[in-house]
Amino acid sequence: PEVQPITQLVARDRVDQAVLLPSFVYFPHASEGKLALPWNANVAAAVGAYARRRAAESPARVVASSKSWLSNSSIDRRAPLLPLGVPDDIEPISPVDAAFHILDHIGQSFGAAEADGTDLGDQEVILTVPASFDAAAREHTVEAARAAGLGQLTLLEEPQAAFYAWLDRRGEAWRSELSVGDVVLVVDVGGGTTDFAAILLTEEDGRPWIVHGSMGGEIQPQ
Repeated sequence: PEVQPITQLVARDRVDQAVLLPSFVYFPHASEGKLALPWNANVAAAVGAYARRRAAESPARVVASSKSWLSNSSIDRRAPLLPLGVPDDIEPISPVDAAFHILDHIGQSFGAAEADGTDLGDQEVILTVPASFDAAAREHTVEAARAAGLGQLTLLEEPQAAFYAWLDRRGEAWRSELSVGDVVLVVDVGGGTTDFAAILLTEEDGRPWIVHGSMGGEIQPQ
């Protein structure tokens, strides 16, 4: 695997690259002038570092905690609810739309970095989601990803992804550190919730095999 930096606005008039894309969507005021990215000279909604910074200055123009909204079963996740307290000059968007903006930005950045015109939609994409996502939240995530052009999509729970990353770092050494019958507890402490997952090591054809299951869902940190 290779980490590819994501191009994003870091200031009103400055673009840079970073390996992380903060999941904030910012709708600029007309007085700011045009916000430009290499693939769009007039950005209607900015995603990333600049959007996160503007969240502290103009919260009514920024969508934050998009995954929490996407997993909120008490709302219509396709309804235009965001940002909260939206001013009159902004057309509100839904949690699904917010997910689309973030995934679309990643796809656009990937395409702009590929000199041969390769598109992220041509790639096999594994998208991680919280273990606490219900079936509807997963369906909405897939909907947003499809709208962003990600056709070859696999969803993977974040604690399981973290465990796979640990296996990758350990190489073959993990086989001497874990035994059949061991259960590995993965604790995923997030910004708003904590998820638990149990990874059971079994045996298949004489070789260790991983079986994954969620454990306890989520708790709200105090």
